Amino acid sequence: MRTTRKIAAATFGAAMLTLAAGPAIADGSVNANLQPVPGSEVSGSGTAMVSVTGDTITVTMAAMGLLPDNPHAAHIHFAAEARHECPVIGDDTNKDGHLNTTEGGPAYGAIVVSLTKTGDTSAASGLAVDRFDTAQGGKISYERGSIQVAPEVAKAITDGQSVVVIHGVDHNHDGKYSGDTKSDLDPSLPTEATDPALCGALRAAPTGGMATGDGGAAGGSNAALIAVGATALLGAAGTGVVAARRRRVEA
Repeated sequence: MRTTRKIAAATFGAAMLTLAAGPAIADGSVNANLQPVPGSEVSGSGTAMVSVTGDTITVTMAAMGLLPDNPHAAHIHFAAEARHECPVIGDDTNKDGHLNTTEGGPAYGAIVVSLTKTGDTSAASGLAVDRFDTAQGGKISYERGSIQVAPEVAKAITDGQSVVVIHGVDHNHDGKYSGDTKSDLDPSLPTEATDPALCGALRAAPTGGMATGDGGAAGGSNAALIAVGATALLGAAGTGVVAARRRRVEA
């Protein structure tokens, strides 16, 4: 009897550790409603969806109300210390009434994926203007798959900690990127070319009545797996004890 209980307890403990560890990356899909960034003077909107499979993502995005016939850089942003949300006008540290990319950083974090049409998609392509969508008539429609990302980025996306930002505004209303104020990212560009225009936090949509919340459902899913595993193992342990008792009686 004691030996059987020890074996059952050891098996239960090992399985609990395996379940608790879980996979490093959880596959899934997240969505964002893109809305104007405060101070951008943009009246557009859009949507974005990101599907994650391992360390590969597929991005679908559409937006309207952007500066027509001009390229618009777009990225997925993330930083562990960020607020994982879109910026507010209170983030305007220089009090000029507009938000530049750096001022939005505490809300959405650094560039982790550049949503270019071709070629590299890393942060190094964050200002590859010639490879981003041009908003014909103020609209963009973007889709790209097989984008490789770091495991921590994939996890941040599925956990609801990343943000999509489309850049490019027209503060002086002249129909082009211009003005004396230079970009905080590249002083050879006007700030209009890189200031955030539309923004949306990527969040998991509730599935089957499960509440996911802003932080994703990874923690809840792992807890549920542990609970199910514990129940199954306890049942198996109980069966083993009963079988041992029967063998003793029959002997």
